[in-house]
Amino acid sequence: MTASMDETARSKSPPSERPGTATGHLLPPTLAAERLAGTVKPVTALTEAERDAMLQLMTASYDNVGRCSFEGDLAEKEWVILLHEREQGTLQGFSTLMRMEEVVDDQPLIAFFSGDTVISRSFWGETVLPRLWGRLVFALAEEIRDRPVYWFLICSGYKTYRFLPVFFRTFYPGHGQDHAAALRPILEVLARRKFPEEFDADHGVVRLHRATPLRTGLAEVTAQRLRDPHIAFFQQANPGHIRGDELACLAQVSLENLTAAGRRMLGLQGNGAP
Repeated sequence: MTASMDETARSKSPPSERPGTATGHLLPPTLAAERLAGTVKPVTALTEAERDAMLQLMTASYDNVGRCSFEGDLAEKEWVILLHEREQGTLQGFSTLMRMEEVVDDQPLIAFFSGDTVISRSFWGETVLPRLWGRLVFALAEEIRDRPVYWFLICSGYKTYRFLPVFFRTFYPGHGQDHAAALRPILEVLARRKFPEEFDADHGVVRLHRATPLRTGLAEVTAQRLRDPHIAFFQQANPGHIRGDELACLAQVSLENLTAAGRRMLGLQGNGAP
């Protein structure tokens, strides 16, 4: 696994049908119309200027974000995806990631947990983040041959939650996902380990001691958005999201579990399982 990845790299090679290493050709060439360029680096390689810019992005979108809590969250993470505006080079978004190892019912497993994630509002709709995230996580998962791999995340906003039904066939919890109930005990073990004092297993939510709710006016759940059954489910499952409550979620990281959009995210051909 190499320490960095660059979404701006262009390749004339056809996309691989199976992810190999993190530098393999998992994505189609970057579209010229895209306004963001993304890179992946170890958290330990971040400069002070990058950390300051990340904190500024967080405080612009979330309430109750402080330097100490931000740095504490960042310290436990291993990788960070940075999104820079192409023309000016300013940081416009980022997402952090860490690896967790656990045993559930005598089955060893790996989970990749997504931490702080934010994109400047003027760049909503850009696709670099999910594509680069997918390239990173699936490359890491490909190196793990002896145990299942999962994506573990917590969501206080519907925009993050919507990544699940867009990219994954089976996930928990979710609308139309009754068949995914087997994921619940795995999710609860991971959530209890990561948030031993803050995870409410009865409701499936994490109530952080220092919650950081989205600022008013950002990604509010309107009547029109509730027409989307996935957003309606999120609102029902996590009614306290407006206060910063986080819905704990899980999906298995495998090619078989990708939707057609998920396969396109990785630059794979076809809509079916490999």
